[in-house]
Amino acid sequence: MHQPDYRDHATGEFREPWVYLHALKDYSDMAWHLERHEAMRAVVNFTPVLLDQLEDYARQFATGRITDPLLALLARREATPLTAAERESAIRHCFRANHYNMIRPFAAYGRLFELFRQVDSFGEQSLDWLSDRYLYDLVTWYHLAWTGETVRRESALVARLMSQGSLFTEADRLALFDLAREVVTGIVPRWRALAASGRIELSTTPHYHPISPLLIDLAAAREASPEAPLPAAPAYPGGRERADAQLRSAIESHAHRFGEAPEGLWPAEGALSGPFLRLVGARGLAWTATGEGVLTASIRDFEGRAMDRARDLYRPYRFPKLAPDLTVFFRDDRLSDLLGFEYQRWVGPDAAANFVAELHAVAAAVPEGERPVVSIILDGENPWEYYPYNGWYFLDALYEQLVADPAIHPTTYRAYLSRRRTAASGDALPAAACGELAGVTAGSWVYGNLATWIGSPDKNRAWDLLVAAKQSYDLVVGSGRLDEHARAAAARALGDCEASDWFWWFGDYNPAEAVTSFDRLYRAKLAHLYRTLGLPVPQAAEVPISRGAGHPEAGGTMRRSAGA
Repeated sequence: MHQPDYRDHATGEFREPWVYLHALKDYSDMAWHLERHEAMRAVVNFTPVLLDQLEDYARQFATGRITDPLLALLARREATPLTAAERESAIRHCFRANHYNMIRPFAAYGRLFELFRQVDSFGEQSLDWLSDRYLYDLVTWYHLAWTGETVRRESALVARLMSQGSLFTEADRLALFDLAREVVTGIVPRWRALAASGRIELSTTPHYHPISPLLIDLAAAREASPEAPLPAAPAYPGGRERADAQLRSAIESHAHRFGEAPEGLWPAEGALSGPFLRLVGARGLAWTATGEGVLTASIRDFEGRAMDRARDLYRPYRFPKLAPDLTVFFRDDRLSDLLGFEYQRWVGPDAAANFVAELHAVAAAVPEGERPVVSIILDGENPWEYYPYNGWYFLDALYEQLVADPAIHPTTYRAYLSRRRTAASGDALPAAACGELAGVTAGSWVYGNLATWIGSPDKNRAWDLLVAAKQSYDLVVGSGRLDEHARAAAARALGDCEASDWFWWFGDYNPAEAVTSFDRLYRAKLAHLYRTLGLPVPQAAEVPISRGAGHPEAGGTMRRSAGA
């Protein structure tokens, strides 16, 4: 579960609503399925930066001071007409959803979309023809479409409003706002209760979701992609210390929020390298995980052979020379991607049955007498809007079939490692042998390399701007001019700028609108850092980074939803 920090700290406003929308839909639905299926087990990762924002929304609901413009529209009083800014915000936000699964199934919402298309065809000024009543209905339907399937099935309010279809009153919207408050503020307590019951294990990620191997060494990009162009800056100053600071902050944050330190770490985007493994091991964590491509490259580079999936993939690994007490698990990319991208096209129970058959095929292929450990890892929020009914029928059938199969044992990494240590499980088959490797080739769960975050002109320019900002940070903090409060604020602003998400979106293969949005937000983060340091914002940080920013011809296939 991850969202970058969408807050504009200069204004206090949320630039994007994805945190509370995914809480309303996906974080609530996924909790419900695990609550329903008592024997199911899972590892669930919450990034600290996501938890920071969920707590921000909890404060907004508690105080009534709403700093998310879209959420404020839902609760807006009708005593005065909508402003031009509010009208623009409603139109900009309220059709950003999967058309086939979140708009088209609802006839009334679909009519709002068709009316918008007709009016929009006459030019931008024609949007003034849309009445406030139209826009209030649109905002209401957008939030109805973003309610989780489990919320819909349990809420008489949602059923009534969906049946009503139009002409929603102020009281209707306020009631829906109260439902959103109940669901969003209940997310962390629900997941905390699941962890306390032993049904899930909660893990963490370095605080602001940085690509830690690149913080430590920009040249790590060349371990998997030797010809990758690098930024002009030779290194990120003090990167090892920054990677460790983000790691330390995550562990402390997790312990504060959940009552105990995490045993495991999902590195941002599964990005690992040898130096970063050393840091993770030194922090006393028991396990981490990454993608299959990293294992493929590491076996090739450190053992000089091709990976044999049946023999190599379905076992934990140790790296004695890097972190002797740390266990590393590797994701089955093919099976994980079936859940992430393929099964959305299937009938839910059929997809679940196919997945169970795939697991049996894995068990039949591994070395005789060995029980494989199969790691299925995917985003907690992104796939489900592509499934009918937000994946309700699929997840319900999947969990039911997994726990009913006597040969399959859903587990958590913590429980798995505990059973290995005690060797008292009494299983007929031994656990998979633990592999060892002399080193790890730096990469991530995206194609096994780091090219998604570095190597193109726009991404490299973003790194050069960050390096310049870090140099200024070091000078000001080192001068002693800042008091303790200001130093802490500057450190938070710097960590925010180090997030992986800003670098992900640069590149003309992404849609121009998304590139423009993240370009502006990243530069706003840099500007906030400079202001926190008491420095003027450099002109370079005020110029769009990407040629895709504001250039519609730079659109392409989006590889991740805007709420990723």
